[in-house]
Amino acid sequence: MDSQENDHHWQRTSKLMLVMMALWLFFSYIIHMFVTPLNGIKIFGFPLGFYMASQGSLIAFVVMLFWFAKAQDKIDRDAGVAEDD
Repeated sequence: MDSQENDHHWQRTSKLMLVMMALWLFFSYIIHMFVTPLNGIKIFGFPLGFYMASQGSLIAFVVMLFWFAKAQDKIDRDAGVAEDD
């Protein structure tokens, strides 16, 4: 891989990392700052604020983990540096 391809690979990887960090920040802190207003919305009989604090954030983290792995694998394959299965 030449220098230009390496730079492009790193730019795409950095962008993915920043998106994931922003999502992590959102689901870790920002959602929880608004628990009281979110409690006015009900999902399956539970207040949304309670649901996000107990289950929603954890589900979001698992989804983010799988999405990140798939997206990073695509970036690596496009750059020709993917690990073989």
